[in-house]
Amino acid sequence: MATLALVTYFLIVFFVGYLSLKKHMTSQDFIIGNRSLNFWLTALAAHASDMSSWLFLAYPAAIFTNGLSQIYTALGLIIFMWLNWKIVAKKLRIQTEELSCQTLSQFFEKKINDSSGKIGLFTACMSLVFYTIYVASGIYGIGLLCEALFNIPYVYGCALGMLIIIPYVFFGGYITLAWIDLFQGLFLMTVICLVPCVYFFKTPQIHLNLSINGHISTHLMLLFGWGLGYFGQPHIITKFMGIKNPQDIHRSKIVGMSWMIVSLAAATLIGLIGQVILEPQLGDPQTLFLQLVKQAFNPFLAYFMLCAVVAATINATSSQLLVLASSLTEDIYHRFINKSASSNRRLMVSRIAVICIAFISFLIAFLKISSIYNLVLYAWSGLGASFGPLVLYCLYSNKPQVHAAWTALISGASLALFWPLIAFYGQLPQEPLLPSFAFAFFMLFLVDRYSRKT
Repeated sequence: MATLALVTYFLIVFFVGYLSLKKHMTSQDFIIGNRSLNFWLTALAAHASDMSSWLFLAYPAAIFTNGLSQIYTALGLIIFMWLNWKIVAKKLRIQTEELSCQTLSQFFEKKINDSSGKIGLFTACMSLVFYTIYVASGIYGIGLLCEALFNIPYVYGCALGMLIIIPYVFFGGYITLAWIDLFQGLFLMTVICLVPCVYFFKTPQIHLNLSINGHISTHLMLLFGWGLGYFGQPHIITKFMGIKNPQDIHRSKIVGMSWMIVSLAAATLIGLIGQVILEPQLGDPQTLFLQLVKQAFNPFLAYFMLCAVVAATINATSSQLLVLASSLTEDIYHRFINKSASSNRRLMVSRIAVICIAFISFLIAFLKISSIYNLVLYAWSGLGASFGPLVLYCLYSNKPQVHAAWTALISGASLALFWPLIAFYGQLPQEPLLPSFAFAFFMLFLVDRYSRKT
């Protein structure tokens, strides 16, 4: 039954992907879809590539374990993603087209007039570090899902996920992943909303624990410690660059934010329902959603719904791999190794990069060095602190200064990279984003003011 559900779902997904596949792709089609997406595609591509297994496995587990106080994480994500649409999306779309930029690194270079390529090299290296961990969290999630759903050993599940992810990126690229995001985004919202509705219908007298415990400082850390990261996530903000008409950004914002609010609200309810239904017998909290679906639906429908989570995780991981491979190809290979490389040659290099990164991520997932939640938090924080302040600076500064840009990159990336050690020895909060982002922004402001005076 599980195998039939898996095959059925993936046939549907691959059919959607086939319909959107461009037979003759250039590197620009592969990386940014030739700026041809409509507002629906842009909205769901930005949001569905964001959540994946975190929405279904990690976040409900956090609610289940720590209670409703974790809702501040969701509130922070909603507030800052709305700000991302409001203050980043349209400006980034317009300015990247004016400057002929396909990647975030190219945008930074052209805004600060850095002809050396060193900014692009550094951003590509930071992307490699943090996105490799991000992709590892996705492969970890796939291994966990395969183990829980199909009794496939964890390692084999991770390997299977990697072997599916690579063709996803190889044969599709930006546009195909966007169409699959649209389909899966709508389907996943239906699935995650259906589960709490079924439990409330079956057990109308269910009493949820709605008390919010914890200190205000903890709530603020959750609020800012995730939300601020949106300004610096290349796999999300590059989706803004692909919309065909910048004037459609407002409509994309409405669609995307509606999807996000409904999905996070449903995921919160799932965590609370799990406290009542499964707390005595649940082993790994990360399997909460899986257990609730198995109990509530007939086997084929349950496995079909859960296969959607596997596919969503694969698709989100594919989006991250695409952004990273594109950055390595354009900012390192094309800039420093082979400046005369043709579009087809760069496309081939992008695909080779996908294989190498996926293999390294598989090794990290194999080691199980942390939970999905903590892996995503570390990678998310690193990207957000490295690139977020610089994105805002380049978009809104009249004349960005190269020294200020370097200061923002190095200070944000360094503090986020080593924060786990600093937090451990200094007995500080584990969330690296807020201190790293704030430090990078403060240093950027100081150096920018000093550079303008000299």
